Amino acid sequence: MAKIAFYTLGCKVNQADTASMENLFLRAGHQIVSFDGNADVYIINTCVVTNTGQRKSRQTIHRAIRKNPNALIVVTGCYPQTAAEEVKAIAGVDLIIGNQDRAEIVKLVEERLQNRMVDTVDAVHKLTANTAFEEMAAGDITDKTRAFLKIQEGCNQFCTYCIIPYARGPLRSRSLESIRTETERLVNAGFKEIVLIGIHLGCYGKEQLGGPTLYDAVKTVLAVPGVQRLRLGSLESVEVEPRLLTLMQEDARFCRHLHLPLQSGCDKILTAMHRPYSTEKFKTLLADIKKAVPDIAVTTDIIVGFPGETEADFEETCHFAESCGFSKMHIFPFSARKGTPAEKFAGAVTETVKKERADMLGKIDEAMHAEFLQSMTGKTAEVLFEQPAGDFYEGLTGNYQRVFVKSEGKNLGGEILPVKITAFDGEKLLGELIK
Repeated sequence: MAKIAFYTLGCKVNQADTASMENLFLRAGHQIVSFDGNADVYIINTCVVTNTGQRKSRQTIHRAIRKNPNALIVVTGCYPQTAAEEVKAIAGVDLIIGNQDRAEIVKLVEERLQNRMVDTVDAVHKLTANTAFEEMAAGDITDKTRAFLKIQEGCNQFCTYCIIPYARGPLRSRSLESIRTETERLVNAGFKEIVLIGIHLGCYGKEQLGGPTLYDAVKTVLAVPGVQRLRLGSLESVEVEPRLLTLMQEDARFCRHLHLPLQSGCDKILTAMHRPYSTEKFKTLLADIKKAVPDIAVTTDIIVGFPGETEADFEETCHFAESCGFSKMHIFPFSARKGTPAEKFAGAVTETVKKERADMLGKIDEAMHAEFLQSMTGKTAEVLFEQPAGDFYEGLTGNYQRVFVKSEGKNLGGEILPVKITAFDGEKLLGELIK
């Protein structure tokens, strides 16, 4: 039995991949320990979506090597997939695994532990249209209330700023049968909420002519007895089918929350980014969504400082974002990724200006977020409680807003209970249990 320590950088998909790998090691009889402690094997699941993510990945690899020079150092995820030779050149790395072959990670690690005299082992394979979806079991050995079920991998959009299609490969999807089996297993493990995630979730099944769609995946999950809540990960606005919204209206278990990345509120920049919509189309789709599901919360991502973005372009983005009434915006300064078209675009924006624009948009976000939270006061909501917070217990509503309720000494963890939203104190929502 070996002591295995994981460190995960990046997105929810990476976190789900790590949880699946942890399960594989536990079922093989190994022990999962803290990354801060002493381990026989350190596994770093890396991110390269931004320069910061790649830098932190390298720093974490070096930290693990320094922590225990005798340990096996394993690097997996997007960094070795996009820069295998660079990762192999880091002195102390023993095994690299890309964004496939992770279902074999236990076997690869055990073989490497038995033979420490060989050079760095490389398990990074080219991702092609023939690459199958890697159907690892979702993580279920956890005390968390939500389970992240990865049902889709890869992306064919090739936005000009994005390294992900190169790191994750083309579209591929989990079968409906596997989705059903995994959902049953997660429900039996006690999870109250299933979150469907993917790299390009809205393209679920689209690699197959006449194949299943995201709607079919959602229906499959909701048909499993015992499912109490279902939530979707990030989607493109153009991928929100009307029948998905109808299902959201008809089934209270289908959470009224969508994450729809806007990226820019300026058509010139959207075109340069190779995004699949205009601001007019995005606004129309958003209006249709809010008309169909009035109490829905829509969150988004916005990139500031894209090459060629002028002050006037940025002002357009600010005005457009305000008009959308998002419940929350995630704001990212543009990060030039090596190998993407945008890396060579003219009109680079300085880091100082990027920070200024991120701060300005952040103030708009704070105001919109506060307005949305204020609009929830006086309403009732089903809250999935997660953890204690001082004298309170905190949890999430179906539309993904955090609520704090006086616990009165009770353990509410894992319960879905009706709550009356009583106040917004300027920072958070407060509520009372409905008895």
